[in-house]
Amino acid sequence: MITINKHGIILEKTNLGFENEGVLNPAVIRNERGIHMFYRAVSKGNYSSIGYCKLKSPLELESREDVPVIFPQSDYESHGVEDPRIVKIDDIYFLSYTAYDGLNAMGALATSVDLQHFEKHGIIVPQFTYDEFHRLASCKGSIHGKYARYNNRNNLHVKPNRKNLLWDKNVIFFPRRINGNLYFMHRIRPDIQIADVFALSDLTKEYWENYFLHFAENIALTPKYKHEVSYIGGGCPPIETVHGWLLIYHGVHDTAKGYVYSACAALLDLENPRKELTRLPYALFNPEHEWELKGEVNNVCFPTGSVVFDDTLFIYYGAADERIACASVSLSGLLNELVLTMQKNEK
Repeated sequence: MITINKHGIILEKTNLGFENEGVLNPAVIRNERGIHMFYRAVSKGNYSSIGYCKLKSPLELESREDVPVIFPQSDYESHGVEDPRIVKIDDIYFLSYTAYDGLNAMGALATSVDLQHFEKHGIIVPQFTYDEFHRLASCKGSIHGKYARYNNRNNLHVKPNRKNLLWDKNVIFFPRRINGNLYFMHRIRPDIQIADVFALSDLTKEYWENYFLHFAENIALTPKYKHEVSYIGGGCPPIETVHGWLLIYHGVHDTAKGYVYSACAALLDLENPRKELTRLPYALFNPEHEWELKGEVNNVCFPTGSVVFDDTLFIYYGAADERIACASVSLSGLLNELVLTMQKNEK
């Protein structure tokens, strides 16, 4: 098994109104100006915005803004902007996040050229009801029963003129175009799906209808092992390596004490990332310390950002939905472990 080093908490909530209930699930990116962290900040009433801080090293804080840099501005995100991820494609930073209106949670996107000014592009995932999704996705055959268990919310009380839409979260872009297209992961529980388009304007209702008609072809990863048996979801943006796209994702399993969230690792094909090459048969790391076991939501390690320094991969994660922690691992060691797993499975 691969050796993981846990470095503990690196960012906690403050008394500031926008982050006095918790900080968690950060997007992290490194450029020539340093390490930039965009984190989910939670205020009372579970309203979320996105805060910003700069790190002077992977584990040391340099500066921190005292107001959010991205906050709710439209009806579709009226209850919060949550769980950002960030990549740079060509000369543009893509910051994806979950927009929550108090009823529906949907993947949305903002872009920037300087990490200071962001242009919002709205919701980019399909805005369908579960019944609409199910009718399309089951045209070629039945889909896993967990889709109904996790997504059929028709029994909820809703306000007039509002629909329960299919929750589609964990939108994460690949950090370069693949065969000319933009690729991004998204998650309709219990699996991880991948979509690709040439331009964001191609994400039309007709695109998503056709996507769901061929739904099975767009599922990249499904739960496989005990530590992820309930459902899985994207974590950190994929890292390009000679062996494939390294994906750090989260796996969830149910226990008598509730769900347990762990960090997991897999490799996807470089030219066809919908093709899984291999994954670790065990969790990369899971909740074990007090700050991971007890918090706003207990038993959570939720990876969302990473940076690489030499051969060390630093993974930033939400710990118990209340604070931000960091773990590190040898990048070459992790890749070797994944390759060995792939070779064992091929025998």
